Amino acid sequence: MNTTRSKTAFVIAWLLFWVLMVLVAVEDYRRDGGSAYWQPVLWESSSACVATLLLLLQRRFGARYNHLVASPWRWFALQARMLPVYWLGFVPLAFGIRHAVYALLGASYEHEPWPQVFVYESLKITVFAGLFTVIGFGLLSYRELLAARLRAEQANALLREAQLQSLARQMQPHFLFNALNTISAQMHTDVARADATLVQLADLLRAALALGERPQATLEEELRLARAYAGVMEARFDGRAQVAWHIDDAVLGVLLPAMSVQPLLENVFKHTVERRRDATRIMVSAFRSGSGRDGDSGSGLVLRIEDDRGVLGTDGDVRPVSGLGLANLRARLAGLHGAAASLTLTQLAPAGVRTELRLPCDC
Repeated sequence: MNTTRSKTAFVIAWLLFWVLMVLVAVEDYRRDGGSAYWQPVLWESSSACVATLLLLLQRRFGARYNHLVASPWRWFALQARMLPVYWLGFVPLAFGIRHAVYALLGASYEHEPWPQVFVYESLKITVFAGLFTVIGFGLLSYRELLAARLRAEQANALLREAQLQSLARQMQPHFLFNALNTISAQMHTDVARADATLVQLADLLRAALALGERPQATLEEELRLARAYAGVMEARFDGRAQVAWHIDDAVLGVLLPAMSVQPLLENVFKHTVERRRDATRIMVSAFRSGSGRDGDSGSGLVLRIEDDRGVLGTDGDVRPVSGLGLANLRARLAGLHGAAASLTLTQLAPAGVRTELRLPCDC
């Protein structure tokens, strides 16, 4: 939903509500035999002004909790913390305006004793605040629903682009040529190993095709593709790459953007292993944030791919900190999770690069 349009709708609803309140007050006053119609107009107008001020304060301080709209009980509980402000602020401000206007007109504003006024007006403003809080929740929920649909559509569009790019990289002639050339060479020296490499290549192709058009895949499915890819690449760079896997079984069911782990692993082979003759050790780990391994609190998935040889930079001799693959994955993460997900590259000492993907999950 367009933000300006939703705000306009809320303002119109608020104004119509108070116009109705003024008309009802005037009619009740007329039935009671009153003739000074400015008095009921003043009573309700002063209430409207103060209630508007308090509502704006509520929206000002409650906007930080908009992201909790998917958890209604938490959202309403946090909004309810504003009620004491309504109770303590409404009567002094609204009745202060009325007394001031009456005094300017040389009249005296008579009302019930203050304790009764505070109780009655506090109950009434609570009902009013609750009503428009519910309306605000409805607008926020609808806007979040439309935003989620838009993010899903953007993620699907980016996924299709990523699949084309990823498949183009994986199936490009030089990749298949190198893989098949490796298998061909192994057949003359180690038939069993050549057969194992061929099986891994078949698993890689099968896993890539199995993802199909899905916008997301479980970590387990992503790792199946990544392990097959790593097996083929370890065979190709015989002895120059060693991949270790440390995966927490509790996070295997977490959903990630489809075809996201293998490109990160490919980034290591392309920019580090391929350019160095000495062995590169690579570690792939996945665990829950807040589990004691990352020093963070909260619940979420942390996926790390670390090597002990890479160097970050921007020239052609070192690992780039950005590129089409990384930019595309960041965009898909943003489309699915907004600012709650991140993808970062960090230089390790004395050498090595850590690629870390974080996203929220109920794991």
